[in-house]
Amino acid sequence: MGPTIILYLLLFIIPFIGEVFYSFTDWNGISSSFNMVGLKNYIKTFGDEKYWYSMWFTIKFSFFTVIFSNLIAFVWSYILSHDIPFRNFWRALIFLPRIIGGVILGFLWRFIFQEVFVQFGKATGLSWFAQDWFSTESSSFWALVIVFTWTLSGYLMLIYSAGFASIPDTLIEAATIDGAKKGQILKDVIIPMLMPSITRCLFIGINWAMLLYDTNISLTSGNPFRLSEGATMNIYATAFRTNQMAYGAAKSTIFVLVVVAITILQVILTSRKEVEQ
Repeated sequence: MGPTIILYLLLFIIPFIGEVFYSFTDWNGISSSFNMVGLKNYIKTFGDEKYWYSMWFTIKFSFFTVIFSNLIAFVWSYILSHDIPFRNFWRALIFLPRIIGGVILGFLWRFIFQEVFVQFGKATGLSWFAQDWFSTESSSFWALVIVFTWTLSGYLMLIYSAGFASIPDTLIEAATIDGAKKGQILKDVIIPMLMPSITRCLFIGINWAMLLYDTNISLTSGNPFRLSEGATMNIYATAFRTNQMAYGAAKSTIFVLVVVAITILQVILTSRKEVEQ
């Protein structure tokens, strides 16, 4: 564990401490000197409507993405937990989108939305496909949700599959012998035994969705008019594009606290429902 702890300290803990420190200064990220300004950056952040709009956008995006990706992953893993032909092939195929990098994923789906979907919509008369996907806040939002759900569900499927594999066959057999239907077995046996996997998948989904940046910038670039800009994009723009590093650090610190609070609450709520095997 030593190397892992050292890397975690160097890459996460120490930079975060430095971020908190600089959030109380007026450092612009370039100058060799700075002054302490107290809570000025935090007061400014709480009055920044654009930042809180991006925060709300991120929370909404995370909510729908986590729900959809977990449902899809659960269904896939449930189907593939049965003895079906080419089961490992289907698992690999569903996981494949996770291998594609976030920036490439965004550009790839941008082409699909602007060319493939539009042409398909025109050919079939389905206006939902033929729309200009990045011209409105709503369409940009759902484009992001579709893409991230597509790439996240394959990864979560592996965790759920491991959870299904850990459920003793004797429990399913005993429930079947007692006359339980498939729906009852799923509700009263499988889901309670899968709660550890559900806790992990929700935790991973919330963190990855809240911290989304690369796919956001390559797919929508915040368009239209920064209405599809996530919190991480807003923080980056503040810190690096306008050289307000201290102000960006204050925004980032608040964002980290929000993410930590949400994930802790989720872990507490779902871990209480876990049962021992």
